[in-house]
Amino acid sequence: MKKSTIWTIAIIMGLSFLGLLYMQISYIEEIAKMKKEQFDESVNRSLYQASRKLEMNETLRYLEKDVNDVERRAFTQDSIIVNGLDGSVQHAHQFSVSAEDGTFYSAFELKTFATKPANTPKAMMMRTDKDQLSEATKSLQEAVRTRYVYQKALLDEVVYNILYTASEKPLKERVNFKLLDQEISVELQSNGIDMPYHLMVLTSDGREVYRCPDYSTKGEQWSYSQTLFRNDPSTKTGVVRIHFPDMDSYIYSSIRFMIPAVIFTVVLLITFVFTIVVIFRQKRYTEIKNDFINNMTHELKTPISSISLAAQMLGDEAVTKSPSMMKHLSTVIGDESRRLRFLVEKVLQMSMFDRKSTSFKKKELDLNELLEQTSATFNLRVEHTGGKITTEIEAIDSAIFVDEVHFTNAITNLLDNAVKYRKPDQPVNIHIRTWNDGENLCFSIKDDGQGIKKENVKKVFDKFYRVHTGNVHDVKGFGLGLAYVKEIINLHEGEIKCESELGKGTKFTITLPILKEDTE
Repeated sequence: MKKSTIWTIAIIMGLSFLGLLYMQISYIEEIAKMKKEQFDESVNRSLYQASRKLEMNETLRYLEKDVNDVERRAFTQDSIIVNGLDGSVQHAHQFSVSAEDGTFYSAFELKTFATKPANTPKAMMMRTDKDQLSEATKSLQEAVRTRYVYQKALLDEVVYNILYTASEKPLKERVNFKLLDQEISVELQSNGIDMPYHLMVLTSDGREVYRCPDYSTKGEQWSYSQTLFRNDPSTKTGVVRIHFPDMDSYIYSSIRFMIPAVIFTVVLLITFVFTIVVIFRQKRYTEIKNDFINNMTHELKTPISSISLAAQMLGDEAVTKSPSMMKHLSTVIGDESRRLRFLVEKVLQMSMFDRKSTSFKKKELDLNELLEQTSATFNLRVEHTGGKITTEIEAIDSAIFVDEVHFTNAITNLLDNAVKYRKPDQPVNIHIRTWNDGENLCFSIKDDGQGIKKENVKKVFDKFYRVHTGNVHDVKGFGLGLAYVKEIINLHEGEIKCESELGKGTKFTITLPILKEDTE
């Protein structure tokens, strides 16, 4: 499959997942917004109703007090009038109210009639009853009208006292805070809100008058307020403010069922991204392996061709078999056989590391001596380029506990890379240095060769990776050397770093722990 096709599918799937995730998050936000609006409306309605009841209770309290005071000042007078002609008795009840200064305020009179049937003729009794009924109806209507005027006068006086007397009292004397708290709780529950809240009462200018005992600042961002006695002068009003510490859990309790869907979508998105990364990585590995096979074929053909040619010369009777010729052919066969074996061993070594089946035969070695011996074998190759190898031995504690074969191969690979990646037609100089750093033993191999671009430095330890040099076959190798070195250093509990600058050379620094006896 082409890379462009994979990218197209990845983009379409990625946008689909992101769109689905966006829709879910938008839906959750919309539900939370609606829940918050419903909550705000319920709380504000509850506060309004509670403040309304507070004002009604105060009005009722003053009404009862003022009516009682006025009725105590009321004057009542009863009178009885007997009619000598028919023996009827008239009862009169007169009520009068006066102000505190003694002036007349309001009054009404209620009259009732009674007769003596025994003294009244039967014919006149019927007429008298009708007259009395009519008179009683008129008297009752008059009493109701008078009573209405009387009650209205009382209410007018009560309202006057409330407006000009009650509002003059301090807010803390006008409000029963415990009763207000109970009213708010009842109203909240009646509006479907049953959760703890914290209460505070303030004056109109922001001075605190009351705070509930368990008040805390948690959740103050979700605060609601309502004006108390809003029809009073602005300086005499108050403000009740409440907030809900557990507001977040209440708002998002209605959208918890959506959380698993969002989590699953995120998991699918991450899995999809990981799958795409794996696909591209496998495609890259496939390309690298194809390149590796091509390089390996090319690398193996050279020694095979040399051995084959030498064998043909040995079997060709036309070729003179002089001692020098025989020695030369045997040398070619031996060198190419060793080279072929070295190439095959590299592939087998990495195969063993993939299977985690490599076993070490560790022993105590002196790093200073090991580096000097290994560098000596490369002197001829380096001097052949016109350069030289210099060593700077500074490590005092230089004992290490390593596998001699594998560790020597790791150092050899580093030196071999320094020679292979030198500047064309220029000598290469290699500097080897050892030193102690606390409980660690360090050494570095530095060259002045081609160097590596910064973006390629972090890839040099990847298996099959080779820095591009313009021609695939201008430098022999499979891209396994540095991967092998890193694996060996890691298995010896060490660390390797690469520092390089294009055109100036490369430096490898290896850190190893000081000698530790193998407990196995």
